Amino acid sequence: MKKTYQYTVVFERDEDGVYIADVPALPGCHSHGRTLEEAEENIREAILGYLEGLQVVGEEIPIDEPGPVPAAKTVHISLSPE
Repeated sequence: MKKTYQYTVVFERDEDGVYIADVPALPGCHSHGRTLEEAEENIREAILGYLEGLQVVGEEIPIDEPGPVPAAKTVHISLSPE
């Protein structure tokens, strides 16, 4: 029977507009994509590969213990010309 795991993924956009995905509970597990959807698909594959690798070497699968997750929101500011 398969066990389901759940992980917090933090997405950020770099200066080139590429979405970077990071899984804090899995050190070194990162991915990216040109769109948010692509980054999410890629990080799912990266997480699966990471967990399968841990199984192969007999390591324990880390459990995500969510802590504070950074939030992002776009704020629009109107400024009158001088």
